[in-house]
Amino acid sequence: MLVNLISLFLFVLTIALPVAFYYAVSDKSKTAAKHSLLGNVISFSLVFAGSSIFLFANTASAAESIDLSTVPLSVGLGFIGAALAVGLGSIGCGIAVANAASAALSAVSEGSPFGTALIFVALGEGVAIYGFLIAFLILSKLPALV
Repeated sequence: MLVNLISLFLFVLTIALPVAFYYAVSDKSKTAAKHSLLGNVISFSLVFAGSSIFLFANTASAAESIDLSTVPLSVGLGFIGAALAVGLGSIGCGIAVANAASAALSAVSEGSPFGTALIFVALGEGVAIYGFLIAFLILSKLPALV
């Protein structure tokens, strides 16, 4: 419990100290903001890594070995299919959102309502959700290995 409280205190300090440093500097220039952000990122990363090591140090255990000669080929192909569904769906989503968002921004700058532009961007993001849904359906039909 004490380790959790110390970790929480350190996480709060990683946010508070760089912000206090930025407001303590009298010139408040872009370089001071960059140094504050850099200090925030570095301190947060170090505290996160340290707390992860201390909190999860004794939770790892060895897994049971699986005889791969008894696993059918369909299980491996199911995992590959699920990975392809998520991966290709995410790539398609990125392409669709990149094209739709740029067109939406240009339409909004010309005076079109923002809601209609947002609909087309959301339709592109749906592709990744469909890929994740297909992967979840594939993985739910695979037999448990352990």
